[in-house]
Amino acid sequence: MAAPRRAAVLGSPIAHSLSPVLHRAAYEELGLSGWTYDRFEVDEAALPGFFETLGAEWAGLSLTMPLKRAVIPLLDGISETAASVDAVNTVVCTRDGRRTGDNTDIPGMVAALREHGIDKVEAAAVLGAGATASSALAALSRICPGEIAVYVRSEARAAEMRQWAERLEVSVRIADWADAEQALRAPLVISTTPAGVTDALARSVPERPAALFDVLYDPWPTTLAARWSAYGGAVVSGLDLLVHQAVLQVEQMTGHTPAPLDAMRKAGERALAAR
Repeated sequence: MAAPRRAAVLGSPIAHSLSPVLHRAAYEELGLSGWTYDRFEVDEAALPGFFETLGAEWAGLSLTMPLKRAVIPLLDGISETAASVDAVNTVVCTRDGRRTGDNTDIPGMVAALREHGIDKVEAAAVLGAGATASSALAALSRICPGEIAVYVRSEARAAEMRQWAERLEVSVRIADWADAEQALRAPLVISTTPAGVTDALARSVPERPAALFDVLYDPWPTTLAARWSAYGGAVVSGLDLLVHQAVLQVEQMTGHTPAPLDAMRKAGERALAAR
């Protein structure tokens, strides 16, 4: 039997991360006795030093903000998916010291949508224009051939979204945040904003909404997601995304396929309920 290995999630702040709960549940379900998954508070300045401590026992790392771009120069290579948005959330470490980066957020978004029966939409709207919004555009490039309206709060963000649209070869229309209630009539709405930002939009949810993907998971439900669900619309949560991207991480780091999706989801639900 192969020797147990280590993995961890890095970021700052990191205390809130559910990744240890999900990965440890996977290890238990897969019978990976002795495997460990920890969390470490690491910012951009400390990241190179942390990498210097990595030995052959390391299987991989999960990365959250602000490390998803800072890690790229420290790697031996990155996947096309990660390169498409200049963001790495997964590092796979081999025993010979090679470190390769990937982005499981993008296929994780697609998988979460498909689990809810959303395989293709003719148009979509994205609320917000931060780092998660670029991943949302990349995910939509796989399922949405039509126009994507992106609602932003600053011209600087608008310029960034135009650049991402060109790079990802998607049709994007930039709209002002003041008109964000119009987004709610799209076949699919992806909200990428911090907690509380979309609360005021809840009163504008149409009587028969289509689908909402809200990337938040704590607190849950958001005011917008609660109103959306009450009106009978399909809702995909941030926990759905978190679990699906973690499933892909576990598969890459351990080599075990498929990872135990149900066990990981239940562990995440229990952890959130206990908060």
